[in-house]
Amino acid sequence: MATPDQWLAGARPRTLPAAVSPVLAGTGVAAYADGFVWWKALLALVVALALQVAVNYANDYSDGIRGTDADRVGPMRLVGSGAAAAAAVKRAAFLAFGVAAVAGLVLAATTAWWLVAVGLVSVLAAWFYTGGSKPYGYLGLGEVMVFVFFGLVAVVGTTYVQTETWEWAALDAAVGVGALACAILVANNLRDIPTDTVAGKRTLAVVLGDRRTRLLYLLLVVLAAAAVVAVAAVTSWWVLVGLGFLALGVPATRTVLGGATGPGLIPVLQRTGLAELAWAALVAAALVVAG
Repeated sequence: MATPDQWLAGARPRTLPAAVSPVLAGTGVAAYADGFVWWKALLALVVALALQVAVNYANDYSDGIRGTDADRVGPMRLVGSGAAAAAAVKRAAFLAFGVAAVAGLVLAATTAWWLVAVGLVSVLAAWFYTGGSKPYGYLGLGEVMVFVFFGLVAVVGTTYVQTETWEWAALDAAVGVGALACAILVANNLRDIPTDTVAGKRTLAVVLGDRRTRLLYLLLVVLAAAAVVAVAAVTSWWVLVGLGFLALGVPATRTVLGGATGPGLIPVLQRTGLAELAWAALVAAALVVAG
């Protein structure tokens, strides 16, 4: 039986900035548009955090029963290490999905019922990333889905449930947050190219190869920087303070382009997650002040 510390590690707390960041950014846009609703922002945060934990446990379960995690370089996995039964990890994933669903239903009931469909698609996307007979995460589509759901849907959705209006700044912010969320996955999959290749997991990194995956990471960081400028152009130039995320993004990029492999890429994951959080926090703070 896994210990509480092992369950916490299995939830991968270092990935949680990817859930907090879109809510911060989306709420910043809502505040700039004079539409900030604190309890809806809080519910959106519950949805995002619960989905992130759910997808982490779901990936642990699905990769574990396939044997993909049998020889890992990164953090411990509950099923792959034998610390917890596969069924228990699956239950934990569905419990987290349930929390996200309840919070999401409240938001839909107080905003628009069509959001239920968005929530359902988000849950299905989270499960079938590594779950099911043909997981799309094994087909090189993981980064696309991360960009869509942890970028576009999460940021624009957070803004919409508060303002109930379309805001171009939310789309621009979603591109920036989504790019850095993708960069986290790219760095993770770059590290795992050798083991994923053996396991038959064709991530985008496996398909592109080592060199082009490193260039993709650079491109995503540049895209995130460009998104700061795009948000500033439609709101306030004070938003350019968001470029401060590069204080974390540039060192991480140097490590990636420097050829780090295996354990040498683990710090990149942490720095990229913090860079995403810094991007969102700085942009959101500037929008609140400018608004």
